Amino acid sequence: MKKAKDKNKGKEGKEFDSVIWTEKYRPHDFNDVIGHVEIVNRTRAFVQSRNMPHLLFAGPPGSGKTTLSLIIAKKLFDESWHENFLELNASDTRGIDVVRQQVKSFARTKALGDVPFKIIFLDESDALTKEAQNALRRTMELFTGTCRFILSCNASSKIIEPIQSRCSIFRFKLLDKKDIAKIIEKISREEKLKINDKAIEVIYNKSKGDLRRVINLLQASASITKNIDENIIAEIISEAKPEDIKKILEKALNGEFIVARNLLLDTMLKQGLGGLDIIKAIQKEIWNLKLGEEQKMSMIEKCGETEFHLVEGSDEFIQLESLLASFVLAGKNK
Repeated sequence: MKKAKDKNKGKEGKEFDSVIWTEKYRPHDFNDVIGHVEIVNRTRAFVQSRNMPHLLFAGPPGSGKTTLSLIIAKKLFDESWHENFLELNASDTRGIDVVRQQVKSFARTKALGDVPFKIIFLDESDALTKEAQNALRRTMELFTGTCRFILSCNASSKIIEPIQSRCSIFRFKLLDKKDIAKIIEKISREEKLKINDKAIEVIYNKSKGDLRRVINLLQASASITKNIDENIIAEIISEAKPEDIKKILEKALNGEFIVARNLLLDTMLKQGLGGLDIIKAIQKEIWNLKLGEEQKMSMIEKCGETEFHLVEGSDEFIQLESLLASFVLAGKNK
């Protein structure tokens, strides 16, 4: 039976890749991981010794926590890694029952092969309730002989202290610009893309070092064209252009409320932006205005109040009009 290809044909008969690039370019070996040198070296040493403590990986999304966990399992267990590795997402199953049932039943059985323990990878473990975390702590104590845990979280402060004390903690950071550039260049070579330096700069600024978002942006852009520039990236991101937001702010500060409001509505409608998108764009652009620090802080405070009201369900157009009105008053008091 022939192996199915991961290529499909579009309407014009042109082949396109149907594989998700975040999986296609996920590293499968310690040497392939870019960044986190110290963390990679220490976890590699655990694998080579065929022994390791419970691990706690803390850091922002897209920083490589899941990838490194999978590499550890594959290197430890080789072909039998699927049978010896249980992956759960705590944000989906955050109650005590998942610990008592799925986790406990998997942890109590012996591993297949010559490694004396299995691995349970609990992603987004900071979403577990306190009761579930206490049950997990007890499970970690009881089944140390047959199971090791890798807990992944965004905020380690949400993990109870008794669990933290039982784990070796590794703190992941978002990737640097040079590391992101290396990955973009590698994918560009593989996919035969042409991407200019400005586009790389925009991708890095918009991703903030989140590798998952970087790769998703590249794949989305490549579905449009093989020649990627900053305009293509801006089209994919669908964010307000800084120059448009700056113009809106300047009109408001000059007392031209109606003009500023019409420009704001036009920007939102043309680019399909929501109220929260606009608030974030305004907050960023405020710092580029030629104003005093005190006035900027006052405007940022108003942005925070407006965002709170939007999250609580207030009408976004009324709230944004109110925000612009406060900027008009701030301009008069300048």
